[in-house]
Amino acid sequence: MQFGIFTVGDVTTDPTTGRTPTEAERIKAMVTIALKAEEVGLDVFASGEHHNPPFVPSSPTTMLGYIAARTERLILSTSTTLITTNDPVKIAEDFAMLQHLADGRVDLMMGRGNTGPVYPWFGKDIRDGIDLAIENYNLLHRLWREDVVDWDGKFRTPLRSFTSTPRPLDGTPPFVWHGSIRSPEIAEQAAYYGDGFFANHIFWPKEHFMRLIGLYRQRFEHYGHGSADQAIIGLGGQVFMRKNSQDAVREFRPYFDNAPVYGHGPSLEEFTEQTPLTVGSPQEVIDKTLTFREHFGDYQRQLFLMDHAGLPLKTVLEQLDLLGEEVVPVLRKEFAALRPAHVPEAPTHASLLAARKETVR
Repeated sequence: MQFGIFTVGDVTTDPTTGRTPTEAERIKAMVTIALKAEEVGLDVFASGEHHNPPFVPSSPTTMLGYIAARTERLILSTSTTLITTNDPVKIAEDFAMLQHLADGRVDLMMGRGNTGPVYPWFGKDIRDGIDLAIENYNLLHRLWREDVVDWDGKFRTPLRSFTSTPRPLDGTPPFVWHGSIRSPEIAEQAAYYGDGFFANHIFWPKEHFMRLIGLYRQRFEHYGHGSADQAIIGLGGQVFMRKNSQDAVREFRPYFDNAPVYGHGPSLEEFTEQTPLTVGSPQEVIDKTLTFREHFGDYQRQLFLMDHAGLPLKTVLEQLDLLGEEVVPVLRKEFAALRPAHVPEAPTHASLLAARKETVR
């Protein structure tokens, strides 16, 4: 099972000091966090894609390429690549280039994006969000698998005898996760292609995501990719830890209360009860994360949000030390012991390449 972190790249004022980092400080902090993730033994670093303040990661492949040059084994991913407002041709080329630079340590997560004003900035209409996601991904899927593509669609100009370059590394496209917090159409899309489904269930109660994941599993089997329990699933999570639970709650509360997404809403205690957010000791994080398998079945990737809401870099790095030293080793052991032999691990470039070679033999 893969463990890692994801960032949304928000530039948020620290509510305890009143200081707001500059964009340059925040971008460099994200790089530092990625390097720390590899140092403490995590598997994945994933960046969001946003084009509106207070977020800075508008060009994930640029940052991930830089991180690739400074790491050796970390899988570089996105926690959203906007399949709706990006040109599929540019996605195909950018991520194939990143694949080559990172020696295959690349995958990506497709998302629609839920910020209405962003759509017209790129000449799109949010009311077409689902249709854009379906059509654009169909084209991207073909661009990575066909050397010459002829294509007609609704939302972009036709392609005639087009070859995306560079071609995917070793003829093996990056693995794709389809991320969703509410759309059954996206779960269906992931199942149709036999791709992964990432349920970023950090904001809503588990019952909602149990239905989405259940649909994906059912349709994954329907389309002949394997049994329902072999479907490839990733989950989000958010934690804040201190050795003593009371210290964790006291320190994190002002950040929670003023967070740009969920601040000034439900209380910390209500949110912790209803969502995966865990604020407490490392053991409490272990205990709650293990319950995810009870709710959603065996899954392949667990990503934690660690740097949200204005937390200072020093604090985030301390969190990563706790995650890498005290939490993830236990979770690896426990999840491995529980996982049936027929349930696959998370796909990597090496495993996809091996499967491709086996298919053509």
